[in-house]
Amino acid sequence: MSSITLKAVEKWFGDVQVIKGVDLDIAEGEFIIFVGPSGCGKSTLLRMIAGLEETSRGQIMISGRDATAEPPSKRGLAMVFQSYALYPHMSVRDNVGFPLKSAGLPAAEVAEKVDAAAKVLKLDSYMDRRPKDLSGGQRQRVAIGRSIVRDPTAFLFDEPLSNLDAALRVEMRYEIAKLHQSLKSTMIYVTHDQIEAMTLADRIVVLEAGKVAQIGTPRDLYENPANLFVAQFIGSPRMNLIDVSNVELTGMPDGTRHIGIRPEHIEQAPDGSAVIDGTVDVLEYLGADTFVVMDCGKAGQVTFRINGDTPLKPGDRIGLRFHNTHLHYFDAEGHAFKTP
Repeated sequence: MSSITLKAVEKWFGDVQVIKGVDLDIAEGEFIIFVGPSGCGKSTLLRMIAGLEETSRGQIMISGRDATAEPPSKRGLAMVFQSYALYPHMSVRDNVGFPLKSAGLPAAEVAEKVDAAAKVLKLDSYMDRRPKDLSGGQRQRVAIGRSIVRDPTAFLFDEPLSNLDAALRVEMRYEIAKLHQSLKSTMIYVTHDQIEAMTLADRIVVLEAGKVAQIGTPRDLYENPANLFVAQFIGSPRMNLIDVSNVELTGMPDGTRHIGIRPEHIEQAPDGSAVIDGTVDVLEYLGADTFVVMDCGKAGQVTFRINGDTPLKPGDRIGLRFHNTHLHYFDAEGHAFKTP
């Protein structure tokens, strides 16, 4: 295991700056996830840590040493890519053991490490198959196994589940979580899928246009977003935002420009107790829950969650009220602030 520290890291492509002074401390054994919209720089930052992209400015420290100028082979890291990059003519056993064989390790040691990785990843039954005979999830486990046998100081995952269907993604999230618990290795993981981030990470780094928007545990980011970007990026459905300059709301703290409220903290209001009202636009039935998307006029679109079985239908006019203890307040610059 290793700790990894980024100090004022920048990346420029010509005159275009894509990573803008990132500072980050990753503890030994920590599972860190970079998340953000397409083009925010999360994969570029991961590749800089791996040494696959040159660092324009700043330092990358691995286990206390300056690795900024080191080639990838000297950093002791293992990277798992979105594409499996398996050798189609080789068996699973040979694919997993390839980096060790290339390094000239004795055959007995290679076999021992390959068998150990296969046991961790439940690949024992597939060792003599070729990649074409495996499912997408099995192929990704082979790619991870190829990294495990190298005994790296840290694992780097670049959107490893994006090629899988929904069911396999759920299965592989579980496998990766169990792998981290078993190996206790430092892991850095890039994804655009916030569900992966929320379910896997010890801490999440939310990136916006090459800058860190917020760092925190999944609960921290969900319950205490630092700004409008994080408030709307973390959470599915996203947080409702209401511009208070467009509607009359009582009891707003001085300096409030937007209030935010999660769908689960809104409920249908009895007559006379509504904060806002609107028309049911769309019902999204998910079994145990239904998300009701409302057209609330000047307040904009508002989504709230109710039990799956509801008599509501599109076109119904209803009132809504908020759980005030769960309101979030944002100023004109989009920064969150606490009420006195």
